[in-house]
Amino acid sequence: MNPLLAVTLAGRLRDRARQHPLAWGCLALLALAGPFLGLAVLAGVVVVVIAGSGGSAATVAPRQVPGIPDTMLVAYIQAAQHLPEIRPRCRGMRWSILAGVAQVESRHAAGHTIAPNGDIHPPILGPALDGSGAGGNRTPIRNRDGTYARAAGPFQFLTTTWDTVGQDGNRDGHRNVHNAFDAALGAAAYLCGTGPRDLNDEPQLRVALYSYNHSQAYVTTVLAHIRSYDAIPLRHRGRPIQATGVAKTVIDAAMSQLGVPYAWGGGTRHGPSTGIRDGGVADRHGDYAKIGFDCSGLTLYAYAQAGIDLPRTSRAQFHAGTRVPKEAGIGALRPGDLVFYSPGSIHHVGIYLGNGDMINAPYSGTTVRIDPVDLSEYAGAARLLH
Repeated sequence: MNPLLAVTLAGRLRDRARQHPLAWGCLALLALAGPFLGLAVLAGVVVVVIAGSGGSAATVAPRQVPGIPDTMLVAYIQAAQHLPEIRPRCRGMRWSILAGVAQVESRHAAGHTIAPNGDIHPPILGPALDGSGAGGNRTPIRNRDGTYARAAGPFQFLTTTWDTVGQDGNRDGHRNVHNAFDAALGAAAYLCGTGPRDLNDEPQLRVALYSYNHSQAYVTTVLAHIRSYDAIPLRHRGRPIQATGVAKTVIDAAMSQLGVPYAWGGGTRHGPSTGIRDGGVADRHGDYAKIGFDCSGLTLYAYAQAGIDLPRTSRAQFHAGTRVPKEAGIGALRPGDLVFYSPGSIHHVGIYLGNGDMINAPYSGTTVRIDPVDLSEYAGAARLLH
């Protein structure tokens, strides 16, 4: 694009944005992409995963799960959010996988007190691994000081393993195997290994679980718990979001980012990233200094967690999948469909949840949130999930 034309068009778009804030969300990215976006891509965009707060993180799962203390549940969800920071080549990690492992390892720290920061009292210690058969152990395992090893924490790590994969999940400067947030993130890192792995793929998930405990019976038991947790429906406005399978994976991923700031040009397949300058509305909101998503960055990320690659912009995403025409109305939509806005050209995209609502990153100054589908600007949908 000719730079002078881009500047002229940007001025017109800024004028439009004052009347249609949503239009600025993604259309501006297209207008300025020619002269500037290529340089930004070449320079690279630093990806930083947002530390989910207890409130926003908990929305990716039911508010409560029977048998799981609230702090443990948030620890599982937050670990899945943080994971791309330490294992960028791993996809498909979700709270239910960690919950399935923790259910078998410690019954979610049952019988212990869990502080708000995740510290667990008294410490959870397994039997001494002296080869006597306790816990299935027939080979003595010793610590460096000669004492018999004991698995520790809600995820039952040996000291030598924790030394390798231990994490600071609650960002307090310590890696504590007896802290729910640290242990959950350490377990997520261990399950992902060091190479590429897709935990949405059951054979790869089985390999990951087997690496955690070399027992096919263990794998079968943990998988049963994971499936049970996966089947718990998300709820919005007191009603369940009717999504299963891949659609649920996409929606779970998007819901995990509720409350993350809007950042123009932000978002990759790995998570939120730093925004870029636009010379106008987004700059006035400081998007270039924020870490977050724009509308198409959020959809790109959510679909990537299900192994589906989308184009970067809303206009390009409009041509993906199977068209659901505007004339069919929102009654024809299914959870997981991409919904588009277009007073003129396509400028905004969200993910349909059901009951007339979508999750989206609206525009500068807002956060990822749930909004009703605006029928005045609704331009139809794209269906990538069948």
